[in-house]
Amino acid sequence: MSNLVTGATGYIGSAVVRQLLDGGEKVRCLVRETSNRKNLDGLEVEIARGDVRDAASVRRALEGCKRVYHLAAVYANWLPKPGLMYQVNEVGTRNVLEACRDAGIEKIVYCSSVAALGAHGKTPADESAAFNLASTRDHYYLSKYRAEQAALEFAREGLPVVIVNPSNPIGPRDIAPTPTGALILSILGGKLPAYVDGGINLVDLTDCARAIVAAMEKGRVGEKYVLGNQNVSIKQYFDLIVQVAGRGKSPSIRMPVWAAVLSGYGYEMLARLTGKPPATSASWVRVGSHYSWWNCTKAREELGLGRRPVAESIAEAVEWFAANGYLS
Repeated sequence: MSNLVTGATGYIGSAVVRQLLDGGEKVRCLVRETSNRKNLDGLEVEIARGDVRDAASVRRALEGCKRVYHLAAVYANWLPKPGLMYQVNEVGTRNVLEACRDAGIEKIVYCSSVAALGAHGKTPADESAAFNLASTRDHYYLSKYRAEQAALEFAREGLPVVIVNPSNPIGPRDIAPTPTGALILSILGGKLPAYVDGGINLVDLTDCARAIVAAMEKGRVGEKYVLGNQNVSIKQYFDLIVQVAGRGKSPSIRMPVWAAVLSGYGYEMLARLTGKPPATSASWVRVGSHYSWWNCTKAREELGLGRRPVAESIAEAVEWFAANGYLS
């Protein structure tokens, strides 16, 4: 029996592939022609060429598979054409789930995000939280919310899908890098002059991947599981990165949200001129000014979600970035 993994070349996806292989599972990876396959180098996997936006290629990739891990997504703080996020995150998810339904797939684990649950302040929220960040106008958050609603719709109609909501996984092989990794690099490079008051949840990448695999066996159909660990303020996180790495500079100036939003627009204008991703964006600042703290008891009790110290995860990420030429 093969497991199909979408998004297998990515940061979380490749970690899930490794966990499956370590467990003796056969893995087929849906991979775009243009994808960077570095994260799959040396792994004994079967490659199925395709794209979640191409429903026919998804159906071909499903042949002979009984289980699906759907992790393909565009994770970015800004894109010149944000429609791509909706095409991949929302429409792509519908394509995958429709194909799974028609193929009679045994079980699906869909990797959503805490982005789809919003941000609810300093009292940690759980899986019952309702999305409340539409006002930020952030396309990643909105597209992931819509995709999760699609998954819940399919579950209500009888599709055996389990939803996992990772917070901010920290670890190696962030080749893009994702906004999570780019933030670490910005702090290590002393590129952020200020911070806004807000909070996030951090989780070890491997702990996250193990819980995603466990969701296939133990996760309850139609349920959501928040995969996180430590709640920290933005300032605490920046300080911890510098402390663990022994380099970089944590910003000491707390900037009002309105001023940070204006600077976000400035970064976006620069990105349009240079063609390089911005350090942040106006909508990302709006998101970051909230406290996104999470209670992960459900995933710990039902999926065995681990609690590796965040400092160790940061150290592993920094070591990987250094060894792969991301740090000067």
